[in-house]
Amino acid sequence: MEHNFYLSLLLVFVSFVTLSFFFLFYRHRSPFTAPNLPPGRIGYPLLGESLEFMSTGWMGHPEKFIFDRIIRFSSEIFKTSIFNEPTVVLCGPTCNKFLFSNENKLVNAWWPENVNKIFPSTRQTDSKEESKKMRKLLPQFLKPEALQRYVGIMDSIAQRHFASHWDNNTHITVFPLAKRYTFLLACRLFMSVEDGKEVEKIEGPFHRLASGIMSLPIDLPGTAFNKGIKASKFIRNELLRIIKQRKVDLGEGKALPTQDILSHMLLTPNEDGRYMNEMDIADKILGLLIGGHDTASAACTFIVKYLAELPHIYDQVYKEQMEIAKSKCEGELLTWDDVQKMRYSWNVACEVMRLAPPLQGGFREAINDFVFNGFSIPKGWKLYWSANSSHKNPEYFPEPQKFDPSRFEGKGPVPYTYVPFGGGPRMCPGKEYARLEILVFMHNLVKRYKWQKLIQDEKIIVDPMPVPAMGLPIRLIPHKA
Repeated sequence: MEHNFYLSLLLVFVSFVTLSFFFLFYRHRSPFTAPNLPPGRIGYPLLGESLEFMSTGWMGHPEKFIFDRIIRFSSEIFKTSIFNEPTVVLCGPTCNKFLFSNENKLVNAWWPENVNKIFPSTRQTDSKEESKKMRKLLPQFLKPEALQRYVGIMDSIAQRHFASHWDNNTHITVFPLAKRYTFLLACRLFMSVEDGKEVEKIEGPFHRLASGIMSLPIDLPGTAFNKGIKASKFIRNELLRIIKQRKVDLGEGKALPTQDILSHMLLTPNEDGRYMNEMDIADKILGLLIGGHDTASAACTFIVKYLAELPHIYDQVYKEQMEIAKSKCEGELLTWDDVQKMRYSWNVACEVMRLAPPLQGGFREAINDFVFNGFSIPKGWKLYWSANSSHKNPEYFPEPQKFDPSRFEGKGPVPYTYVPFGGGPRMCPGKEYARLEILVFMHNLVKRYKWQKLIQDEKIIVDPMPVPAMGLPIRLIPHKA
């Protein structure tokens, strides 16, 4: 008891000294002293409000951080400190429109420093510059006209995936299998890698890399961040091997110039007439694998969750998908026209992404001082937009917790209220790709099974994407032939 008493005294003393130094020195150098800033609070020294920002996600309610402060400060614009950065949080469609419309004018994309450490650029440009280059390359491959020819390939991969990992099982865990499905698609469509052993070789390191991006940037042996850096290096080397072989195959006519993004990158010069070197291409393919995998796998997982909980919604999805399935001959694959008929299924997927947005929000950085809605935003400050600030606001979506796919009928939601893919110039370029992989997944799933959740009240963790804490284990009930 006496030992605990003295330990408590020591902790109180250390806390007192720390706070004293904070009030004496930190305030005088604080970036939060600029005039006419939005209302808000900065939290603790160094930590700011980062723990509160992240912990509401760990508890499954990331919107709580946002709405608590909207109410406290009576403002949809408030200041805080996240990841040791002075930050303004912008909420609602007016803020979304302003932020998305001023990309590269008043704001630029911003990522925490650990992203640059896991994705070091070979040309020593930062991740923002690399992102700009990628957005110029992608539209030619990811626009609807280009994607039409990949629907059958997606369906073929989905059929093999379900036959290998779902069929003949009574119990499965959804999230790991959804990740496997989206990773298989990305490997095939981005770089024509189909061999199971080749995919497995990079799949494990890939998941360690993804975990590293979401971890604290502590580069010590055994930490998730350290493992992520090592995994990134390993995958780069594997990608370099694949790229070198593709160059040989293109030279010998064994590969086509239009078969995938990898060929496109190898054969397409930039504005200066220069071709990307192999390491640049490896970096960009790695970024694509991340972007084309994580968000879609989360969306697929939550579609399974909601369809298990809402049998009347499942029945309508099943009816729509079976009408398409019955129109096909034996062995005939899905086509672009088939996907366009999946209107109700896509409305369901959209409502899932409203309630559980895979992308919770995103950061920008002010590139100049500017004023918005009467508040000063200093140059260098970070700005955070939140999908939940409009997705779960009854002003824009009445009864926001109610699952209602009809919200997306006709013209759908008011512009800038529904933002699972961002908006403006930085609207996710893979939006149409994601739509196809999600709908192909739904088609192959519901035509095979009904299912039941094995954990009825499974906790949801958001870190930074929503994930069922146990991966969503379910019992499969195959349809009778």
